[in-house]
Amino acid sequence: MLHTAVQVAQEATEHAESISPIAMGLLAFGGLVAALVVTYAFRNVSNRHH
Repeated sequence: MLHTAVQVAQEATEHAESISPIAMGLLAFGGLVAALVVTYAFRNVSNRHH
């Protein structure tokens, strides 16, 4: 059972290398910047309701 799971995981990693590491880094950086923008947009919401 464990051998089958390891074999499936190895096959999945062989096919997952279609995106370059630089592109993956840029996508991750873009996601973090988007989260920062959303967080920054709501920075003063609690002070408006008091």
